[in-house]
Amino acid sequence: MKFLIIGDVVGEPGRNTLFKFLEKRKKNYDFIIVNGENSAGGFGINIKIAEQIFSRGADVITLGNHSWDKKEIYPYINNHKNLIRPINFSKEAPGNGYTMVEKNGVKVAVINAQGKIFMPPIACPFLTIEEILPEIKKETDIIVLDFHAEATSEKQAMGWNLTGKLSVVYGTHTHTQTADERILPGGTAFISDVGMTGGHDGVLGMNKKESIQKFKDGMPNRYSVCKENPKINGIEVEVNEKTGKAVAIKRINMGYDEI
Repeated sequence: MKFLIIGDVVGEPGRNTLFKFLEKRKKNYDFIIVNGENSAGGFGINIKIAEQIFSRGADVITLGNHSWDKKEIYPYINNHKNLIRPINFSKEAPGNGYTMVEKNGVKVAVINAQGKIFMPPIACPFLTIEEILPEIKKETDIIVLDFHAEATSEKQAMGWNLTGKLSVVYGTHTHTQTADERILPGGTAFISDVGMTGGHDGVLGMNKKESIQKFKDGMPNRYSVCKENPKINGIEVEVNEKTGKAVAIKRINMGYDEI
């Protein structure tokens, strides 16, 4: 089973790059996961964009710390089980932290979690995931985690904590693709961060002028999305359908004109 996993989509440049890639290449994959938490102007996701991403071929959309930036998504997420937010958010928050999707006769579980280090206060992602794993394991051994976290150490610790238990553990949030992809002992594909889909000649997908000025003067600043040098970042992962073990992982880092 071949997975396509796409890193944080940032604004219109990210969406256009994603849609071009999916139009040409989605037939090469069995299951597609997209992190869409920055897809609406760089902050959050709205209904129109969620439906566009699903209609282009995504099976699951994951979110992160910007999940609630667009209020219209609150009721929508309750009615669309394949749009998921971090599982360690409050139980009072809208939506769900994982979903189970059956495709071509194979059940796949996708979990979303958020880190604690350098992030807003939140329940422990390690304990929260361990609590729900036994229930998920009753349904399937093919389990994928989008770990939306800042610290590389926390992401690596999560990978080692879940090795042999999940098919894929990958990081999102930093918008910078790492080069540490590997298959951990036990058959879990891991990478610290899959990167960002959007304009790469800025700062984390936003215009560099505004970002630089904020670092210089420390004053509040309204960021705008970077349009220059759009690229798609992500990973391809092959998973044995019978065992749930990953057998291959490959990074995707492709410019708009290369797609």
